[in-house]
Amino acid sequence: MLSELVRELADGNAVTVVPTEAELTTRQAADLLNLSRPYLVRLLEANEIASSRVGTHRRVVLGDVLEYKARRDDHREAVIRRMGERVESSGLEY
Repeated sequence: MLSELVRELADGNAVTVVPTEAELTTRQAADLLNLSRPYLVRLLEANEIASSRVGTHRRVVLGDVLEYKARRDDHREAVIRRMGERVESSGLEY
């Protein structure tokens, strides 16, 4: 982890270290996932990402957001891989 941190800093990227137990607002979680806040709220209501309520506001644990992101990224990669396999098996060039 430290070597990755140093690599990012060496590339000129900003790095923030945040505990995975940190609670995010829905706006922060949506920004992290590059989603609209209403779409994120629909994911929370569908229990795709765990959340809790503080008064009338929802909170999301960073670790849960990162877990969803990893699942989403894995799914996207699998779909792209299957599409590539179908193109190759059909004899089409891309």
